[in-house]
Amino acid sequence: MSDTSERQHAILELARQQSRVTVDALAAHFAVSVQTIRKDLNTLCDQRLLSRVHGGATLPSGVENLEYEARRRIAAEAKDAIGKAAAALIPNDASLFINIGTTTEAVSQALLDHSGLLVITNNINVANRMRVYPRFEVVIAGGVVRPSDGGIVGEAAAGFFSQFKVDYAVIGASALDEEGTLLDYDYREVKVAQAIIANARHVILVADQGKFARSAPVRIARVDQVTTFVTDACPSETFRAHCRAAGVDLIETTENPVD
Repeated sequence: MSDTSERQHAILELARQQSRVTVDALAAHFAVSVQTIRKDLNTLCDQRLLSRVHGGATLPSGVENLEYEARRRIAAEAKDAIGKAAAALIPNDASLFINIGTTTEAVSQALLDHSGLLVITNNINVANRMRVYPRFEVVIAGGVVRPSDGGIVGEAAAGFFSQFKVDYAVIGASALDEEGTLLDYDYREVKVAQAIIANARHVILVADQGKFARSAPVRIARVDQVTTFVTDACPSETFRAHCRAAGVDLIETTENPVD
């Protein structure tokens, strides 16, 4: 894949995360000229993947929800198993953060048979799922609501999480680098994830093996900042070695995980 197509793919992923992107912000983000970004946006719009607006581009109408539902269906069985394995690590009467993501949502689903949980989240989908059960206390962050997935992001949300010190944090990542780096597309979401990691005693990373085949431009953290990594399978021996070196507990849910 050429640098140009890789950049266009990354622009499209940013648009899916943020619903709107601007020429100036993209030029700064990728360290290229505004003319280059305009050409990229024109190409994506010609392919009907984006729609041009003044100063940038947006997802075509209705695409956000369709994209998010499609993401939920990707590796759905693996995410369900990961969710159950992660939920089994969390005892009743615990306090926990749950971050944005379809895999973290699978954890929230698996937690519904628990009791006495204090759940603090920036994920509207998690809050809506858990708030109807009186045995849970659900606290939701304030900030900008991202229309593509109901995530609450930005400085206000990051500051909100910094007020707490909880027992557990459940976080996801858009991509995993085999050198041990957790990555995402939206720097606003990353700020929140970093605040979550900093204010939890036990950090549980949940991600399916497909995240090793993806790339993203913004660094969340390194795996040595995680306590437990729950996945269906870890295909990277290098990543395994980083987990071992950092004392990270690696849990694989498949019967015959990748060697």
